[in-house]
Amino acid sequence: MNLHDKLRLLQRLSGLSQTQLAEKIGVSFVAFNNWWTGKSKPHPKTLKVIDALYLEITGQKIIPREDLSAKKAVILKKSKQNRNILKRIIDRPDIYDQIMLELTYNSNSIEGSTLTENETAAILFRNASLPKKSLIEQLEAKNHQTAVQYLFNYLLEGEKIDDNLLLKLHSILMNGIHSEAGLFRRHSVRIVGSNVPTANYLKIPVLMDQLISDINKSAKDDILIAAEIHSRFEQIHPFYDGNGRIGRLLLHAMLLRKNIAPAVIKQEKKQLYYTFLSVSQIKNDSSQLQDFICDAVMDGFDIVTSIC
Repeated sequence: MNLHDKLRLLQRLSGLSQTQLAEKIGVSFVAFNNWWTGKSKPHPKTLKVIDALYLEITGQKIIPREDLSAKKAVILKKSKQNRNILKRIIDRPDIYDQIMLELTYNSNSIEGSTLTENETAAILFRNASLPKKSLIEQLEAKNHQTAVQYLFNYLLEGEKIDDNLLLKLHSILMNGIHSEAGLFRRHSVRIVGSNVPTANYLKIPVLMDQLISDINKSAKDDILIAAEIHSRFEQIHPFYDGNGRIGRLLLHAMLLRKNIAPAVIKQEKKQLYYTFLSVSQIKNDSSQLQDFICDAVMDGFDIVTSIC
């Protein structure tokens, strides 16, 4: 693969602009653009940086154990420094609204919603009706908001995560959108754009029982368990539609239950997120997904702790 093709693939998979890619590599936009157009070539040391980034973005990079451990240590420290993160979110309207907006906008956008962040805010907080936007997209935003509200209140009561919670969240999310809202699927589906096979629908009840059992077991590494459960849930794909959004709500629930901030998975990192999910499912190696979730959790902590 020549340099131009590699750079184009990096941009497509990462979702970053040329300017953002240049910053990530550590060079000016002018230098990057000259490589893009073939006017010049990178220094050998810079080529190594590009190759390392390529391995990361294509899911081939091995995350050093010490680097991942360091990120988890920072998260554990923040968790101990901030008592009852969920209650802080609920008690502070400014934090609550920002978390609600970030989770709703990004999760729906990952699934293809065309609503901007400002449009999503107008729908969530001002009950605006946007005549130029799809009614389904607007309903999805309100439904996701209601699902997050339900989840936060549910967790505040100290209830366990179980099938009933997931079915309830799905019924809220798909209310008025799909006839199978609140039901596990009863037919085969495939994950669009992925070669990962989903579970046989006849096995879903058993697989979900096993998943729920593993969620509620005690664990030493909360990020590891959250990543592996998230990966398994998405591969089971228990619903006809809404699996990505319900899977991320489940991820938030697992983290908040351990006093860890929600994982704010940005829509511009969609391709990285999908790549690391696939690597976890196909290669049975969740290290990159764990690393990705650590970064998303840190974004969550930024919201929870930066507003005084």
